[in-house]
Amino acid sequence: MWKKKGADKNTGADQMTFYICETCGVQYERTEHPPEKCLICEEERQYVSPQGQTWTTLEAMRSNDVYHNEILQEEEGLFSITTTPSFGIGQTAYLVQDQGFNMLWDCITYIDEKTKEDLVSKGGLHAIALSHPHYYSTQVEWAEAFNVPIYIHEDDREWVTRSSDRIIYWKEESLSLSDGIKLHRLGGHFKGGAVLHWSSDWHNGILLTGDVIQVAADRRWVSFMYSYPNMIPLPAATVARIANQTASLPFDRLYNAFHRVVKEEAGQAVQRSARRYIQALEGKDFTT
Repeated sequence: MWKKKGADKNTGADQMTFYICETCGVQYERTEHPPEKCLICEEERQYVSPQGQTWTTLEAMRSNDVYHNEILQEEEGLFSITTTPSFGIGQTAYLVQDQGFNMLWDCITYIDEKTKEDLVSKGGLHAIALSHPHYYSTQVEWAEAFNVPIYIHEDDREWVTRSSDRIIYWKEESLSLSDGIKLHRLGGHFKGGAVLHWSSDWHNGILLTGDVIQVAADRRWVSFMYSYPNMIPLPAATVARIANQTASLPFDRLYNAFHRVVKEEAGQAVQRSARRYIQALEGKDFTT
């Protein structure tokens, strides 16, 4: 049986609403009743909460007066956006400002008028791009609020839970969105898993990775997984391919989706981390 914890009572003739899974934070098509299950959480890379499937809505989240978004400047032209207290997976979205082009990288569920006003004061948004399905959240709400397109790789189309004419499914291995911003499909965590490479005159390259590439607790290292919560590794050949694809990208810093940063020599960190990962899978590094 579904639980409607935190969800508001619908009003209006048709009582249709866009329900949000409370575990992953992804919003679904408008329905009269909550979906029977969450497509994202039922799949082996995610999980259904041990307390059971629960749903809410943006209206309920806003009316509870509990949540707010915090926008912090990480460095010139780069701002992190997080929800407090944490909701869903708890990821961080990023505003990237590239020569007058403002890009939202990945998405978070909560959005309100204050968030919109804060971003408008920074020049608004011109586009949204997603690393993978776990961060689709309320991407259509964000796109409609700022009247912008959403870029998702074609290989992850099947995971979109709320359709929109604003979604552009790109098919190439890379896609340039501005002079300094280029998306690259790396796969791995999801088939269409993408990263954002940002080149600029004032830094030596930045890679925003969601958790297609994850920053480790030891910030000198990164890692790669098929499922992080369920601890399912990727094959060695997939990690080798990801390392090979990123080897040609110049970047000195790497930001993941959980406010972790490799602050210097990030490109080298990815390469040595991939070598260690592969050697561990092959049984060459450890005797335990």
